[in-house]
Amino acid sequence: MEAVSDHSGHDTRGEGETLLQRQLAGDTPRARTTALDAFKLARRRFLAGERVDMTALAAELGVNRVTLYRWVGSRNKLLVEVIWSLGARTLELEQERATGAGAERIVQVLTGFVAAVLSNPGMSTFLAEEGELAMRLLTRRDMEFQPRLIDAVRVMLVEQAERGALELEADPYDVAYTIVRIIESYVYMDRITGQQPDARRAESILRMLLR
Repeated sequence: MEAVSDHSGHDTRGEGETLLQRQLAGDTPRARTTALDAFKLARRRFLAGERVDMTALAAELGVNRVTLYRWVGSRNKLLVEVIWSLGARTLELEQERATGAGAERIVQVLTGFVAAVLSNPGMSTFLAEEGELAMRLLTRRDMEFQPRLIDAVRVMLVEQAERGALELEADPYDVAYTIVRIIESYVYMDRITGQQPDARRAESILRMLLR
């Protein structure tokens, strides 16, 4: 996983970095059972719609809870890494599927991303059973998921602008931040307004923002 940069271009990956984050970045040699094994097991359980339980993970890995927490930092940090790995891959797939250029391409990618998030069984279960926690983990800057998503959107905006396919009238980071807040509002719409989340509603707002 690449280092996360804030809008000033500074590397933000190193501060408070867990062993799992270092192993995901390929910075440490592998032992027999590692933080990566814990990550992969947690991701399988998440995708299956199961609760990521630290005691159960430790037992299945054959390590104690102290070791598991030393590897991943906390359950919250582990969940963020699991969800970001899925989100980053989803963005890659949507970019491969998208056609055209400029605003329309970005709208296609992000609408597909929202639709994929809403249709993912693991994410649906997580939002239904731990919705308040999900919102804290995925919408707060200090939890690391949101900055990564903002940076990924910023990169897409800059790429299209540099190709001459998109005219940005504001700072790319500010536009990316606004887009991510729109995405969040539609993913968590049922918890915010009680309405059913719908990627098509997000699509029209994103298109209006980037026209």
